[in-house]
Amino acid sequence: MFNKFLRESNVATVILTVIRLYLGYAWFTAGLGKLQSGAFDASGFLKGAIANPVKGPDGNMVYGWYVNFLESFALPNIDVFNFIVPWGETLIGLGLILGCLTTAAMFFGLVMNFSFFLAGTVSHNPTDIFLGFIILTAGYNAGRIGLDRWVVPFLRKTFGTNKAKATV
Repeated sequence: MFNKFLRESNVATVILTVIRLYLGYAWFTAGLGKLQSGAFDASGFLKGAIANPVKGPDGNMVYGWYVNFLESFALPNIDVFNFIVPWGETLIGLGLILGCLTTAAMFFGLVMNFSFFLAGTVSHNPTDIFLGFIILTAGYNAGRIGLDRWVVPFLRKTFGTNKAKATV
């Protein structure tokens, strides 16, 4: 019932637009600030996440696999992450603000939120994850007041699977 409301209701469309704009502004300003400073470097954050991993009540590391990923992949490829993080945040924010490819933008926003969360940064990530799942669940309705109103039908028409398949 709630899912149907999120996906089909005009009232939900307005509520989703407000949530989308809120999250979009947060993502956009975070990314743009990093891009404008020109000095963004994630290596300190990654080293801190590796040195002080999330621990459970028993004192043992909870996400050892993630710490291993940070240590063996992310840190050696820090230049890639120094590019991806600010541009990713900026583009996620832009997609959400404009309502363009909203579900894709929100998916990648959730990937980044979970990445920060797994590294031990709580901050506003739980709220962003909760709101992000609402946007993702709503699908097309979340971007209906936005560019998705035209972009999604165009993409479905151009790349849709319902086209007649050529016979050999």
